[in-house]
Amino acid sequence: MPFEFPIRIYWEDTDAGGIVFYANYLKFFERARTEWLRSLGIGQQRLREQTGGMFVVTHSQVRYLRPARLDDELIVTAQLQEAGRASLTILQQALLKPEHDMTENPPALLSEGTIRIGWVDAATLRPARIPSTLLEQLSTTP
Repeated sequence: MPFEFPIRIYWEDTDAGGIVFYANYLKFFERARTEWLRSLGIGQQRLREQTGGMFVVTHSQVRYLRPARLDDELIVTAQLQEAGRASLTILQQALLKPEHDMTENPPALLSEGTIRIGWVDAATLRPARIPSTLLEQLSTTP
């Protein structure tokens, strides 16, 4: 089951027409990935301090299906699709939270993306292997 993170749409997220600016979905995905890691006990700043490494986005592919608008409530998800020795592939979705009971009205899919994050040495920004303890922690989570 994917991790879920709620986001409310504010004026700063929209264009002149009150529709979410397309690049902001990448920001929403970033927040959900960060909170997903935090929910697993993985704080990125602490991880950098302890290991000397960090994650960077190396590839993103986003598909836009429906617009989000001012004041909408979204559910943004993050789910590990693949874990390699030096990168992770994360599946993400932005869903419109229904105004009423979610059992009768499931969330509508607005946008979906596949984000690849690579592990790099923080000092040199050169690719490196993800620490094995971190990979184990990520692989054992649902």
